[in-house]
Amino acid sequence: MRVGGFGGVAGLAAHLREARVRAVVDATHPFAAQMSRNAAEACRIAAVPLVALVRPQWTPCPGDRWTDVADMASAVAALGEAPRRVFLTVGRLELSAFAAAPQHAYLVRTIDPVGDIATPPNLVEIRHRPPFDEAAERALMENERIDVLVTKNSGAAATAPKLAAARVLGLPVVVVARPPRPEGVKAVATPDEALAWLERAHAGAP
Repeated sequence: MRVGGFGGVAGLAAHLREARVRAVVDATHPFAAQMSRNAAEACRIAAVPLVALVRPQWTPCPGDRWTDVADMASAVAALGEAPRRVFLTVGRLELSAFAAAPQHAYLVRTIDPVGDIATPPNLVEIRHRPPFDEAAERALMENERIDVLVTKNSGAAATAPKLAAARVLGLPVVVVARPPRPEGVKAVATPDEALAWLERAHAGAP
């Protein structure tokens, strides 16, 4: 296990060579676009096979009121001009985008403290770690009189109950699309598929 960075693409490529790495599995968060790009480029430079473990995206169910947007700025615009009570579950690093829409009241849930990131003036912070429960999510949205939920399409099962709660309550959901994946990188959806790829790619290798 290694904690911390490698020093960008060049540092990661050097590490792959020095450690004689035979394969890389990119299992980063679907929104960790820079890390995935660095991994793809470093593996290309070091001639190391790479597979991306990409969990499936959420898809709307009957009764959902989704607005799909391309990025965080579009999510801010989708909230409209009229003041609303907004439940933000986009991560602390994305909060500064919503400072452009100070007319809304925001309930923000993060794992880590928001800290000194620029935020809208009317913001309440709560910190919880997934997994979440649908009944608890529904109660939270009702108690806070939420008008709209904003979330990234992470596809995580542990955080999906908020979508079910919004569906039951009839609340609209603004869903931010994932950033594009690096071109030319094979993707699999489960750890078992990643293991099968490793076995096929390196069967009999010393």
